[in-house]
Amino acid sequence: MARPRPTAAWRYWSKVQFTGPISLHKRAPGRCWTWAAGTNNRGYGSFKITGRVIGAHRWSYEQALGPIPAGLELDHLCRNRSCVNPAHTEPVTHRVNTLRSTAPTARAARATHCPHGHPYDAENTYVTPAGHRQCRACHRRKPAPVVQLHPTHTTERQAA
Repeated sequence: MARPRPTAAWRYWSKVQFTGPISLHKRAPGRCWTWAAGTNNRGYGSFKITGRVIGAHRWSYEQALGPIPAGLELDHLCRNRSCVNPAHTEPVTHRVNTLRSTAPTARAARATHCPHGHPYDAENTYVTPAGHRQCRACHRRKPAPVVQLHPTHTTERQAA
């Protein structure tokens, strides 16, 4: 007699360690549920179901709280990519998820002053066509660029 095939839920929950680290973030109380199986190249748990690989944190969220709203992605409030605790995730837009991170883009967006201490306010900030902020006070302080003479042009002093 053939052995019954394990259900997707049994396969999933057998790969979760409920004794993960305690989250120090106030919006994600309690322990992380650590994914103990395969992860992708960015450190997120991955789970294969019906021939498709999905994020382990996404499957956990959808089983516990329902579908992730269209146009949103899950933000790990605990900042632990291997955590699959649905209480530690929140559906947000990609922009919000990016700005909440500690990546260079998010750090630059949170800056209120330039590296030299000038405020990024409406009066002192220039936004480039590419969308980057530049400090007007620092730009005014930069010395004028030195104009190089073409190598074939010489001054009278250089010719002597």
